[in-house]
This record gives sequence, C-alpha cells and structure tokens, in this order.
Amino acid sequence: MTQRPAAQELSEMQELGAATLYEAQGLGALDPAIKPIAPAMRLAGPAFTVDLPAGDNLALHHALVKAEPGQIIIADYKACVGVAAWGELMSFAALQRGISGLVIDGALRDASAIAAMGFPAFCRGLCIVGPAKNQPGALNVPITCASTAIAPGDIIVADRDGVVVIAQDRWRDVLQKARTRQIRETAIRDGISAGKTTIELLGLKS
Repeated sequence: MTQRPAAQELSEMQELGAATLYEAQGLGALDPAIKPIAPAMRLAGPAFTVDLPAGDNLALHHALVKAEPGQIIIADYKACVGVAAWGELMSFAALQRGISGLVIDGALRDASAIAAMGFPAFCRGLCIVGPAKNQPGALNVPITCASTAIAPGDIIVADRDGVVVIAQDRWRDVLQKARTRQIRETAIRDGISAGKTTIELLGLKS
C-alpha cells in the first residue's frame, strides 16, 4: 500500500503551490475554471472522490459521512452551474468532521458564509438554485473531474492559481522535483536582483 504524505509534507506541498507541483509533474491540472471562492484559500490532501449527477447532491451528503478527517472531497458534478450542489450547512458539517475542503466541478452557494467559516471550497461557479436529493451517485471510485482523471487517494493541491492532482504513487517524486524547481527559481530571483535578465538566466534566444 502506498504511504500517504505526512502532515508536514502536505504543508510543504501547499506552500510550494499548485503551479510548481504541476510543472514538476507535467500533468494533472484541472480545468482552470475551477477556482477558490476566496483568493487566499489553499488545500493539500488525499482525495475522497464523488461521482454525482447534475442537479442532485444526495451523494455529497453520504460523502460527508464516509470521508475521513484530512481528506478532500472532490466531486464530478458534470460542470453543472445551474443548480448548486453544496452550501453553508454542508460546509459546517464538513468542518465538524475534519474534512479538509471541497473541489467540485459545478456550482455551490452561500459563498460568503463558507468563506467566513474558513472552509476551503473550489468550484466552477455560484448559483442560488438548490438541488434534488434522490440519486445515490458513487463514492470513492475513479472519476474524471474538470477534464482530469482522479483516483481515490490521489493528492489534491489547490490554491488561487488552480488545482492539480498528483497520482498517489508519484507524490514523493513530484515533491522532490518541485523542491528542485523551487531552488532553481530562487537562484533566478537572485540573478535578477544582481542585474541579470530573464533571457540570460533562462538561456533564451535574444
């Protein structure tokens, strides 16, 4: 069984940021339309996947019961922005259970209240229309969310720049490559401070 990142490693991934981890992996970016409801929101943790039909959020209520503390609920809501699948009360319930956050390819509502309570939520849009609660959907199964394949347990890193998915058996390698990239970028920044140009430092054609 693949060992999950420890809390310290997840914190490091969060600090490195989604863009740096994406560049280190070379793939895994969700559709850039998926954004945080407040700019400062950040996430890093293992995925609890949800596949649910547009217009119905029963599966998300079951996910609130099944997801473990520290996991991120990531839901394929079929890019539905005409009906919200998540709101204030669900966010409050998620916080009580220690769920780290939500990424959904679709709409939510009560954005200001969710942001005020400090629950990180990433979505495609906002909508005041509420959903039905009839269709069970599926929990902890492979999904394609916002054009990206995600398996249960994959590592999700999200911030203002976007969302990246890291395969659970690759996170150590990706993290090390991201560290190396960060060191290189620090050296480039130092070079700029010393008067060099990005053309020189990146070896670009003049």
